[in-house]
Amino acid sequence: MTVYETEVPGVGKKFELEVGGGERLVVLIHHDGKREVYRRSDPDADSEKLFSVAGKQARQLGSIIEGAFFQPVETDEVQVPLGDAFIEWLDLHADSELAGKTLGETDLRQETGISVLAVQRGDHTHPNPDSAFELAGGDVLVTLGTREEQNSLEAMLGGSDTGDATDSDEGQDE
Repeated sequence: MTVYETEVPGVGKKFELEVGGGERLVVLIHHDGKREVYRRSDPDADSEKLFSVAGKQARQLGSIIEGAFFQPVETDEVQVPLGDAFIEWLDLHADSELAGKTLGETDLRQETGISVLAVQRGDHTHPNPDSAFELAGGDVLVTLGTREEQNSLEAMLGGSDTGDATDSDEGQDE
């Protein structure tokens, strides 16, 4: 990951982190300790302000991101007896082409190579669902497959949420 650091006269320092696909995360640290976080879809685009935090909040957020409270297993680095396959929890969105179909109708194993180990629906887990099990929007599928297979299934699961912040026009020229 590349980090660009720039002095902003009279304000503080700006850090831009490349996060993939040309997208950047921009952190502006003011001399008074305030931090503002922006998203930039590509290096030439205007930034969208995501949020602001004070110094103490920023340090707490940083330690959470760093893994001080929870250390996830990095799937790219772990070796398990499943070869290249790993277990993933994926949300089935209501607008998915799979919602309302049975597992047999979806033919997921043939289409993606994925095995559905369980389906979480609300507070109930349906382990090892058979081909007659009907999927519903809001289900969480517990799946086994390679990174490529998981990505194929995730594309089929749908969802119009892109994760972009759209409620602020602030910080366009930070």
